[in-house]
Amino acid sequence: MMSPTVAALTIALLVAAPARLGAVEVTVAEVVQGGSDMDGEVLTLDGELVGDYGSRGDGWMWTQLNGDDYVSSPIVEGGPAAGGNVAIGIRMPMALAQGLDPAGRYRFRGPLVRVTGIWRYHDPQRGGETYLEVQSLAVIEPGRPLEEKPDWLVVIVGGSLVAIAAAGWVRWKQDEAQRE
Repeated sequence: MMSPTVAALTIALLVAAPARLGAVEVTVAEVVQGGSDMDGEVLTLDGELVGDYGSRGDGWMWTQLNGDDYVSSPIVEGGPAAGGNVAIGIRMPMALAQGLDPAGRYRFRGPLVRVTGIWRYHDPQRGGETYLEVQSLAVIEPGRPLEEKPDWLVVIVGGSLVAIAAAGWVRWKQDEAQRE
């Protein structure tokens, strides 16, 4: 077991690491909005790895880093519908991807990570791709299944409407039988 002093020093080093790299801490939304202005800068971002892990033969892996409200408050867990998804492409050495939980998708939240890397805006070496070339990655929280719970109000209202419709149909059939 790690002593509290060692744990505190480890956390301090992890938090200070981006500053040592000269990184600017930004959100995914800020990168999306000001992408060209940040070209070539070392950035640190937090977010959820989503989509697929696209492993390439050159030793690199591509995926998406999602940084919207759904990362911390998924709708299926009661989070509000808060607009569209906000994500950027990231490219990282395969060595950094070793041991990562699967990327986020329907009913599974991907690992929450802190990545630091160089922002490449319309990189001519990659056919004009825009992405973060990741230099370091730290897992903040592992991936996990999302449990979708029933919305009891919808179940009650829906069941009531079915019952009313069934009662109406029975009544209509009875009235029809009496008219014959």
